[in-house]
Amino acid sequence: MGGQQKREMTPEEKQREQLKYEIAGELGLLEKVKANGWKALSAKETGRIGGLMTKRKKELEENKTI
Repeated sequence: MGGQQKREMTPEEKQREQLKYEIAGELGLLEKVKANGWKALSAKETGRIGGLMTKRKKELEENKTI
C-alpha cells in the first residue's frame, strides 16, 4: 500500500497555517472549514483568505525592518 507519509511542518508552514485559520475565523468561514474542509470554500472565499494572508504577511515584514 503506497500512501504518502506525513512530514513535519516547518515553523514557517505552521505560522502560515495558523494565520489561514485565524483569517477564516475572522471572515466567519471557520465552521464551514471545520465541517467540510478547505475544499468546501468557493473561489471567492479562498481568494479573500489568500489576499488577506498576503496583506498581513507584508505588514509583518515591514514591521520587522523598522
